[in-house]
Amino acid sequence: MARDIVLAVDLGGTKVAAALVDRTGKMLAQNSVTVDASSTLAPVKQIVKLALNLAGGEVVRGRIAAMGVAVPGLVRRDGTVWAPNLPGWKRMALARRLRQALRVPVVVESDRNAAVLGEAWRGAAGGKKDVIVLMLGTGIGAGILSGGQLVRGAHELSGCAGWMVVTDQHGPEMQGVGQLESLAAGPAIARAAKKKLAQGIGGLLGEIPAEAITAYEVAKAARRGDTASIEVYLEAGRLLGYAVANLVSLFDPQIVVIGGGLANASDLFMDALRKAMKERAQPIAAKQVRVVASRLGDKANLLGVAWEARGRVDQRTGNGKH
Repeated sequence: MARDIVLAVDLGGTKVAAALVDRTGKMLAQNSVTVDASSTLAPVKQIVKLALNLAGGEVVRGRIAAMGVAVPGLVRRDGTVWAPNLPGWKRMALARRLRQALRVPVVVESDRNAAVLGEAWRGAAGGKKDVIVLMLGTGIGAGILSGGQLVRGAHELSGCAGWMVVTDQHGPEMQGVGQLESLAAGPAIARAAKKKLAQGIGGLLGEIPAEAITAYEVAKAARRGDTASIEVYLEAGRLLGYAVANLVSLFDPQIVVIGGGLANASDLFMDALRKAMKERAQPIAAKQVRVVASRLGDKANLLGVAWEARGRVDQRTGNGKH
C-alpha cells in the first residue's frame, strides 16, 4: 500500500505539521511540532524526525511513495529555498537534503501554491481549473491556477499579493512587506486597533493591554459588538476587496478562496470584501466569480503538496490515476 500513501509537510514560520495522505486525500496520521529555529539545519532535522515517526520505523523508503513539503517563501527552479523567517535559509537545498536523508522522491513547493492546489483538489474550489486562493495571516500571498496550471512567473514570484497597491496611503511599514500587507494583514489589523486606542476610541479593546492586542483579540472584541474593532475589520475588508478586484480583473477566476489564519474572521470582513470587489472589478467577471472562505483551514497546504507529490510519482510510473 506504500505506493498509495505520500507524506505531506507544511513548514511554517512557527509550526511544522506533517501527515500521511492517501490517494483520496484522507489523512491517515498527523503530527506537528513548534519550529526549531535555533540553527539553519534544525527545521530539516525536525522534518526528517516527523517523517520517520509517522512512517513508523527507522526508514521511510518502502513505506511511502513520495514526500511533499510546503515552505513559507520562494522555491527556486534549482530546488533551493529562500525563507526569510528561518535563519540561514537563503539558498537552502531542502529537497536534496531530504532525499538524501529519507531516500524517497521529494517535491518542495511554496505555501501559496500548495494552498491553491489543496483547495482545487479537496476544498472549496474542488474540480475547478481557474482558481485564486488569497492567503491572509501574518503576511498576504496568492496561489493562482489558470487553466489548471500554476501561475509561477519568470522568477517564481507570482502571487506576492501583499505588494498590491490599493490606496494612495503611504507608511513606513509598506517598504518591507508591500502596501496591501501593511494595511490588511494580521499585524496591520492589530496596529489599526492600537491606533484607535491611542485616539481614545477604546471600547472593549481598552480592556486589553496594548502590547497584547492581536488580530485575534480584535476579532473577539468585534464579535462582542465593539464598534472600533468592527470598523477595523470592515476597513481591512474594503482594501482586500480592492485587491481581489484586481485579481479577478486580471485572471477571470471561477472562484476566489480566502484562506490563512484570518479566514477564521472572515465573517467580520467578507461582506465588505465582496462589495468592494464588485464595485471595482471587471463587471462581467465580477458577476460570475464566487468569493468564499476556505473549508480546509490549515489542511490546505498539506493536501496541496500531497497532491503534487502524488502527481510526480504517477508521471514517473505512468499511472493515470492522479
